[in-house]
Amino acid sequence: MNTIAQTANDAGPASEGDAARAEKEARQAKLHAGINKVASTLDVIGLSWLVPILKMAAGDSIQGQMRDLWRLAGVPLLAIFIFLVAWGRLAPTVETSLGAIPGPAQVWEQTGVLWEDHKAERGKETAFYERQEKRNAKKLERNPNAEIKIRPYTGKPTYLDQIVTSLQTVFMGFLIASLIAIPLGVACGLSPTVNAAFNPLIQIFKPVSPLAWLPIVTMVVSALYVSDDPFFEKSFINSALTVTLCSLWPTLINTALGVSSIDKDLMNVGRVLQLNWFNSLIKLVLPSALPLIFTGLRLSLGVGWMVLIAAEMLAQNPGLGKFVWDEFQNGSSESLARIMVAVFTIGLIGFLLDRIMLTLQAAFSFSSQR
Repeated sequence: MNTIAQTANDAGPASEGDAARAEKEARQAKLHAGINKVASTLDVIGLSWLVPILKMAAGDSIQGQMRDLWRLAGVPLLAIFIFLVAWGRLAPTVETSLGAIPGPAQVWEQTGVLWEDHKAERGKETAFYERQEKRNAKKLERNPNAEIKIRPYTGKPTYLDQIVTSLQTVFMGFLIASLIAIPLGVACGLSPTVNAAFNPLIQIFKPVSPLAWLPIVTMVVSALYVSDDPFFEKSFINSALTVTLCSLWPTLINTALGVSSIDKDLMNVGRVLQLNWFNSLIKLVLPSALPLIFTGLRLSLGVGWMVLIAAEMLAQNPGLGKFVWDEFQNGSSESLARIMVAVFTIGLIGFLLDRIMLTLQAAFSFSSQR
């Protein structure tokens, strides 16, 4: 009897320990499932190096996760460090007509100068409108029915203003290109006859440089876009249309490929369900082709951003391209450093635009590809 009681007493704590261990394992499994779900999102937006940190916090093997963290974050940071050291050592040895190639320190210094210029210009703008408000207030005090006017500030655009102008231009061109390329790509993918008609034109115009398109666009816009009070500047229209003509081809080609690659059994199901043409397009064709459509959109946006700089240089649209051209023409000792600032800005914005499109692709399509 005593033996049985002793056995029961021994089994009680063991059962409680098993239950606690099972509960802990269940919590860890749930936590890991959440981390794995977040990992795909972090990977899409370029923050995959956070995943090992989250897994270590969840109790995973520190040694294994440190290896992943080194691969995802340590190696890229080391490569950037080596690049900066090599750039800093080699840059002063290259002499140009404007002086030595600027190193990282000089480029960072000019970044700060451009930021200070932006703040000073915004301060001038604020003071300009404050003076107008005071002047108009005094005028209304003397005569409540007096007509007041607010003149727009016409100061020089700052570096940040030029970044905004470039983004507006590229999105305008990209939007026009998408509105043309996606419907046309769907038509080419659905109809071999339409594809045969447009394919020669696509192959001829796809490799044309923006430097060839811009003079034609400029002449056409000058002839057709005539207004005493234009909503958009001609330089903006010229740059945006040049971006359109160079960036629509990847979206068009990928959309046609995505639509033409749809499983025929899926289309047969649509016929069995007696879906009309519009419902088949919305419910079957576009969802199935969406991954390739987004791939084309990503490529088009990248091409458009790359083309934009050359277009703005020639069209004198007040964006990053004009900034680079003006600094090149300026020829001061700081010009090369400012051009390098623009180079890194263009690269970083291009990377962010690609990540935005990749995130949208992951959000709106069922593709598992990243």
